Amino acid sequence: MKYVITGSLGNISKPLTQHLVKAGNDITVISSKAEKQQEIEALGAKAAIGSVEDITFLTHAFAGADAIYTMVPPNMTATNWVGYIHGIGKNYSAAIKAAGVKKVVNLSSIGAHMPEGCGPVSGLYYVEQELNQLEGVDIKHLRPGFFFTNLYANIGMIKHMGIMGGNYGENTKMVMVHPNDIATAAAEELLSPTFTGKSIRYVMSDEPTTSEIAATIGAAIGQPELPWVNFKNEDALNGMLQAGMPAEIANKYVEMGDAMATGKMTADYIHHQPVASATKLADFAQEFAAAFAHA
Repeated sequence: MKYVITGSLGNISKPLTQHLVKAGNDITVISSKAEKQQEIEALGAKAAIGSVEDITFLTHAFAGADAIYTMVPPNMTATNWVGYIHGIGKNYSAAIKAAGVKKVVNLSSIGAHMPEGCGPVSGLYYVEQELNQLEGVDIKHLRPGFFFTNLYANIGMIKHMGIMGGNYGENTKMVMVHPNDIATAAAEELLSPTFTGKSIRYVMSDEPTTSEIAATIGAAIGQPELPWVNFKNEDALNGMLQAGMPAEIANKYVEMGDAMATGKMTADYIHHQPVASATKLADFAQEFAAAFAHA
């Protein structure tokens, strides 16, 4: 089968490409960076170099595909982050229609049931809505939990303050997932594209509390007393701004954290709780420890 993968060689798209190539398929990977072409080809895939903001390019890249995987690349300079994400969703929808693609696996997120109040994830609500308007196209929206790899952002805090923390609430249970597990789920859907209509699949690897996260990570890096500190929204925002994060991005991250703390982000997930994927917090803690040692 012929597949087109967006997301270049990111944390999900690379292992997804490897899964699909291993199964003997014809894979094209879209990347905005020409320097990625050689690495993409080394995986056994073809490279399509261009921008997801270019509908003509996308239409050409999608043409002839049996199925595609869509995701919105990060843009940390967007002045309207939700609007940017929604705009990429419109581009995908237009290109899918023009190219005649009939099967789509779309990377969304837990919390994408919220049209507002969930930071950047609310942008993915609008991506889902755009794709759902396509007639005669079967869409599977993957809604993974909070990425384990997002915890790498705590490395500096641990080294300089001796804590982990966020505005996610006091001892909140976190729905977490490893990018490799998302790639496995996407590969399952693409390799056996029996899904019809418009449907959702939640992807989760583990559900530790914030205290358990700190304890497990702390044990892995030789700091067993490492605490998790819950930040007030204002403090979380100020910390991000002081670290040089653009105000638009910082505000949206705080909004998303607050949605976690209040339970709004998981309100739909708890009614569709999936079977847990392979990677547990203890497994990721070893990856974290390696990154921490070299930071």
